[in-house]
Amino acid sequence: MNLEQGPPGIDVTVPSVARIYDYLLGGKDNFAVDRAAAEKLIELTPNAREGVQSNRRFIRRAVTLMAGHGIRQFLDIGAGLPTQENVHQVALRAAPGARVVYVDNDPIVLTHGRALLADNTTTIVVDGDLRDPEGILGDPRINEHLDLSQPVGLLMVAVLHFIPGADAGRVVAALRDRLAPGSAMAISHLSYGDLDEEKIREGRELYKNTSAAGVTPRTHAELLRFFDGFDLVDPGLVVTEDWRPEPDEPRLPRIPGVDGYAGVGLLR
Repeated sequence: MNLEQGPPGIDVTVPSVARIYDYLLGGKDNFAVDRAAAEKLIELTPNAREGVQSNRRFIRRAVTLMAGHGIRQFLDIGAGLPTQENVHQVALRAAPGARVVYVDNDPIVLTHGRALLADNTTTIVVDGDLRDPEGILGDPRINEHLDLSQPVGLLMVAVLHFIPGADAGRVVAALRDRLAPGSAMAISHLSYGDLDEEKIREGRELYKNTSAAGVTPRTHAELLRFFDGFDLVDPGLVVTEDWRPEPDEPRLPRIPGVDGYAGVGLLR
């Protein structure tokens, strides 16, 4: 398939945040418009590639920790395109038989994810939008695959910054209120870093023209509020690269740009 032409139903004139992320990770499931947007992003924030690598490492660490707390069900919202060390791979390695649901609203993510997991009975891919948490929680496919009366590992990695204003807090609260005690939530999120006001403005303009239609970096204090009702696991809400790095893991270089914060909370 020639991805530059695009499969039916895919608008190749609008950059997709999932495909931009894929390009920054070195993937091939992206179009020229996505690559151009990603290169512009790198101009504005030179640590963009390092940031997405940190997020992938965070997913591995967070899922491993959740499995260590006895969690055997995982709900990954805004999952993005399949790449190495996906949630289901990490979860099944740590806890054979674990069940995973990926939720996304990007047509290519859904197509590729379903093709990859066609023979995997423990993992499904469901179309859904984080802006509609009630729709996700009420989806019969999710409720058939996961038992929401039991602990769930909820992941929202590099996705909440695409929800504007107070809507993000509403989304997190709606999801939290349906989680069973003993559940866990992992979040990573953009912050402002050392970008000047002009670069922040340009970054916002860039994302206005993507599938997300905007981006909302938040401060450390704002992000902490998402964990109301949870007990933050040590080391708390920290720069993503600093969340429980593994001893033999190479450290990514510190490059000027945006910050990313990450944390995992256990539901009381």
